[in-house]
Amino acid sequence: MTDLATAPAFRRGVRFRFDAVRGAWMLLAPEKLLLPDEIAVEILKLVDGARSIDAIVEDLAARFDAPRATIAGDVVEALENLAAKGAVQL
Repeated sequence: MTDLATAPAFRRGVRFRFDAVRGAWMLLAPEKLLLPDEIAVEILKLVDGARSIDAIVEDLAARFDAPRATIAGDVVEALENLAAKGAVQL
């Protein structure tokens, strides 16, 4: 399992932005376009290369009044999935 002290960051050349034409958030990477789901969008909004996974989990658990363990599992799973696709580095 990924260490919760890890500070995820976008890989070089990857941008996370809102596309007004599509009305959706997207990850733009060299030769890739990813449309993250609602959960991933909330996680990615907190990825800044300095904030740890644990801090992201705390923020989301407080904001959505959800059990920390559930949020932690969702965050780690989403970030590991995005890391496997080359969008973030852990």
